[in-house]
Amino acid sequence: MTTPTPNSVLTEAIGPNSGAALRAKELLLIVAGVAALAITAKMRVPMWPVPITMQTFTVFVIGAAYGARLGVGTVLAYLALGALGADVFTGSSATVGGLSYMAGPTGGYLAGFVVATAVVGALARRGWDRSVWRMAVAVALGTATVYALGLGWMSVLFAGDKGMAWVLQYGMVNFLPGDALKLALAATAVPAVVHLIGSRRA
Repeated sequence: MTTPTPNSVLTEAIGPNSGAALRAKELLLIVAGVAALAITAKMRVPMWPVPITMQTFTVFVIGAAYGARLGVGTVLAYLALGALGADVFTGSSATVGGLSYMAGPTGGYLAGFVVATAVVGALARRGWDRSVWRMAVAVALGTATVYALGLGWMSVLFAGDKGMAWVLQYGMVNFLPGDALKLALAATAVPAVVHLIGSRRA
């Protein structure tokens, strides 16, 4: 076991880092990450002006803790499970899910999860997960990435009929207070865990 170094991420400081044991650890991390994404997709936290889920928080934590490669693989595994029809998305159900759901209004945001995980993971690899302020910037960039893809697809579906003001209001603005809360939580929790693990391994 090793301490977090400037070019390592949190999960590399825990457990084996080579051979078959590493492969087993990564498989367990992917399973745990997919489960966390599915669970937090269904969690609704009362918030103004709309309730929020904690799924994007989970995306950012996975990116920071797993790094870009394993983090992206985890999110892709989650999306693949949803594409097969599993009820793992925020608005999906036993009868409405799969590829048809992914092609709907949330499709761009789901794609944004993949890119955001890569962005946050790459920055964590550079040591941004060790600083509250840098982690906050990393999460802000991840959030911007999710909205860039999400709003892009929403505009394709709805801008012609409802206008861009509607797309911005219902695709982003209503969710900004919740995003600020999740940014603050991720920016404080991740560095705290990194420093805790580092102090115990030192």
